Amino acid sequence: MLLVGTYLAAAFALDRVGVSAQANGTYDAIIVAGCRVMPSGQPSPSLARRVERAVEAFEAGASEQLIFTGGVGRDAPISEAEASARLAERLGVSRDAMLLEDASTTTRENARFAAEMLPAGARVLVVSDAYHVTRCKRIFRRHFEEVDGLGAIGPTGPRIQGALREVIAIAADITGIAR
Repeated sequence: MLLVGTYLAAAFALDRVGVSAQANGTYDAIIVAGCRVMPSGQPSPSLARRVERAVEAFEAGASEQLIFTGGVGRDAPISEAEASARLAERLGVSRDAMLLEDASTTTRENARFAAEMLPAGARVLVVSDAYHVTRCKRIFRRHFEEVDGLGAIGPTGPRIQGALREVIAIAADITGIAR
């Protein structure tokens, strides 16, 4: 019972950290972690929330550069990066302000490939679901000197499920199982 309570508390804490995260000044880039694209080519609800949150930060002056990450997933006609860029365009962002990293298939690759697009020492703001922010920051710090996170907040059910899954992903990352 103690183990279950600890697991649930960790999931809750992960989500709370991401919910309370804020942009801190200006960044060389705002990076959106990739996420599923629907067979129609539209971003999944989670990806759409991430893009919307990133565009809010962009419009507030957190950076002049948006990087959308993510390759072509199963059953998707376009890359996660392209679906994100199309949504950002509909939200009023010029393509000139965007870079697309469209080869990655994992959060690790999102970070590694995005780092190849920016100069050494870049300061970045990574945007993902609230429960995913902690692990994103951990992974992105392997490639960037300074990383802040910003969490997109979704419906309660998917947030709980995602946070519970994220506890396991962080444990795998820390122990080296996920390398």
